[in-house]
Amino acid sequence: MQIQGQAALVTGGGSGLGEAVARELARLGARVAVLDVNAAGAERVAADIGGLACRCDITDSAAVTAALDAAEQAHGPARIVMNIAGIGTARRLLGRDGSPAPLEDFERVVRINLVGTYNMIRLSAARIARLEPLEDGERGVMVCTASVAAFDGQVGQEAYSASKGGIVGMTLPLARDLAQFGIRVCTLAPGLFATPLVNELPQEVQDKLAASIPFPRRLGRPEEFASLAMQVVGNGHLNGEVIRLDGALRMAPR
Repeated sequence: MQIQGQAALVTGGGSGLGEAVARELARLGARVAVLDVNAAGAERVAADIGGLACRCDITDSAAVTAALDAAEQAHGPARIVMNIAGIGTARRLLGRDGSPAPLEDFERVVRINLVGTYNMIRLSAARIARLEPLEDGERGVMVCTASVAAFDGQVGQEAYSASKGGIVGMTLPLARDLAQFGIRVCTLAPGLFATPLVNELPQEVQDKLAASIPFPRRLGRPEEFASLAMQVVGNGHLNGEVIRLDGALRMAPR
């Protein structure tokens, strides 16, 4: 699909990987709606790229519908959906005193990362399916965000790994399900990236993380993630695939 002139939605677009994706889409000529639960972040990015800011909790169907309505009114129907929103937490199953982790913590991570992604896909896909097809019968493309933790989860990452593993697991069924409507679905699984959360860590910790990556021995750059996302949009035969972007990293247990 050609990006120029298309309307696009980016969840989590107010910072980090989502911000990089929103900026790259705009640079390539897309009309971008920046969706984020952090309204200030969404507004900052949207102002920079000439896009639309929408405060949106992806787990709230009413909020997602309102954001989709606002984006469609401003930019027309979106054919590109970038599901980047998510949270990352780590908590051991048992504490030092042997007490179990609160179930609510697990449920929150899975609800935002997995259920929220599914919610965005189901509501946006219903709209894309009604559009006229483009070349090769394509109507739209969706990119989801997993993590290498889906495959190499570390100690304390049960909730995060489960949520990202769920995204990996539903990628192929989604692609098969939406094939009849000409909608492609792929997932990117990034490794260690220089996101705002990581940049807040002490420099020695960042250096240790970077040293664990075989090559290149540095943290991934958000623009590298954005570049791969654009490749997925542009390559019409890429569908139902999960792509690791990690410098050959395989996470150690801790």
